[in-house]
Amino acid sequence: MTGPTFKDHFSSQAGDYSRFRPAYPPELIAYVAAVAPNRGLAIDCATGNGQAAVALAEHFDEVLAIDGSAAQLARAQPHPRVRYEQALAEALPAADASAAVVTAAQAVHWFDFERFHAECRRVLVPGGIVAVWTYTVFRADAAIDAVVDRLYGDTLGACWPPERVYVEQEYRTLPFPWDELTPPRFTLQTEWTLEQVLGYFASWSALQRYRASHDGVDPLPDIRRALATVWPGTGTVRLNWPLYVRLGRHRPRL
Repeated sequence: MTGPTFKDHFSSQAGDYSRFRPAYPPELIAYVAAVAPNRGLAIDCATGNGQAAVALAEHFDEVLAIDGSAAQLARAQPHPRVRYEQALAEALPAADASAAVVTAAQAVHWFDFERFHAECRRVLVPGGIVAVWTYTVFRADAAIDAVVDRLYGDTLGACWPPERVYVEQEYRTLPFPWDELTPPRFTLQTEWTLEQVLGYFASWSALQRYRASHDGVDPLPDIRRALATVWPGTGTVRLNWPLYVRLGRHRPRL
């Protein structure tokens, strides 16, 4: 059997990713910690710039945060209880039955599901938690949403990798072979300027693919002009990002 492969969609824009990806709500991280069997080790897979890992470190003694991208890890947020390693979710650098929680924030749809879940079974203690979550495009108001949807669907639609369908289906169709829990609903909220929104768009893998396939043509200047007509001057807008969470417990077979 060949080893796992790394679908690297973000190294080239790691700087934008670290600056412009929204942080996850503390209530979500607190809930994950509350249902964990202990507060020992948490493992955060495809950690990117470490947003989820640093949040988990407020609740766990140790966080192992892994990513296949050295460029992402070079920009990860330092924390005394977070240990970063370059590794894949399908080959976790952790001992058997050592972790209370394995998380993957906005990432599990890129994984080899069978290998990932097998590794979770190996490293989790009995009763340990697998928690994965995602968000889709933010919502603001009808005028802003229409411009964003035009970029996401009409301009970039053909440039999204096929795995993106799991996100668009709100992780409902994601393979998830666990004793599933029903978490509360969580919403991520940001107060962003137009420049922050454009920086976020620049971090999209589909936008990088569009530029590469259109001789470097950048759709963002047109989007900037369109959004500027409906954005409130130089101020911020509240953006709502519904989160879609799958959360399950590891119950080893006797």
